[in-house]
Amino acid sequence: MTALQLNADIYRNLGIIAEDESMMEKVAKYVRKLAKQMTDDPTRMTKEEFFARVDEAKKGPSHRMLPGEDLTAFLRRMGHDL
Repeated sequence: MTALQLNADIYRNLGIIAEDESMMEKVAKYVRKLAKQMTDDPTRMTKEEFFARVDEAKKGPSHRMLPGEDLTAFLRRMGHDL
């Protein structure tokens, strides 16, 4: 189902639910709960925060994989015991 179809389905069903105030209260409570879940994610960051972390990481040491090197070989070369 495309985003446009989902929007149409949601609005059509909300039109039916809108006639009953108690049902609208339930819908509003559920939507608030969904929105809270999206904003409570501790790993979520703004675009500015992300690029600030990237800039900070650039200041420290970095390592590169060699051409043709797989991840296991790279980690072993970095001293990890696999």
